[in-house]
Amino acid sequence: MVSQTTVVIATRDRADDLARTLTRLAELHVPVVVVDNGSSDDTVARVRREFDQVEVLALGRNEGALARNHGVRHATTPYVAFSDDDSWWAPGALPCAEELFARHPRLGLVAARTVVEPDGRLDPVCAEMARSPLGRDDDLPGPSVLGFVCCGAIVRRSAFLGVGGFHPVLFWPGEERIFSWDLAASGWACCYVDAVVAHHQPSSSRPPSAWRRRVEMRNDLLTTWLRRPAAVVLGETFALAGRGLRDRDAGAALVAALRKLPEVVRHRRPLPADVERRVALLR
Repeated sequence: MVSQTTVVIATRDRADDLARTLTRLAELHVPVVVVDNGSSDDTVARVRREFDQVEVLALGRNEGALARNHGVRHATTPYVAFSDDDSWWAPGALPCAEELFARHPRLGLVAARTVVEPDGRLDPVCAEMARSPLGRDDDLPGPSVLGFVCCGAIVRRSAFLGVGGFHPVLFWPGEERIFSWDLAASGWACCYVDAVVAHHQPSSSRPPSAWRRRVEMRNDLLTTWLRRPAAVVLGETFALAGRGLRDRDAGAALVAALRKLPEVVRHRRPLPADVERRVALLR
């Protein structure tokens, strides 16, 4: 049977990790699109040489999470599963998700159970999603969530494109939260489904932890500025500024966020009241 799901992978300078992932995905017989964020290694040439069934979109520059938007637009199937260059999908996971989407027309995104390799432990985020305080609606296949891990997510392509995909202001990381909020604002549901399984073996090639901490704090604040009410915006901004007096990373995150303020003003769109209530419950 022809797969109704395309796997989209954004990658940069991780040719070996990507080759392992593509070897795993080849066993699933699904279309795969690799979007290269301007790699300086031989990623593009190697994929084209060793995995001729994989489509490669070479951007020639680093667009962060927005690379996935290119991949989703390029896909022609009704559903898209995201993998990172160091993650892959378990056999049967994608057909299971396809059945769920077909049975639940309000379902916009499935957040999978993510198994961390090589020791096979459950990603702690999955335990949080499984006990989501948002509960489970009768017309959905699992607990409702307003956040997910992208390398363990499958989306309805029309829903993804309808909300504009991942947000251009954030770049990376933390792009999942505002995307799930925007899905909810458009009437789509995100659910955690334990029966759909992804595997993640974190790459040894990772950015410095201090850098990641700064951009995570920056993007948390940018997300608040883009979607939360004014009172929350002021509260979280002053809170980060206060932390910045004693925490160099927090101060750097605030300065970096302020540089993006003109973009935030152009893109700000507060959440509907019902979605804001659910976000506040989680936060």
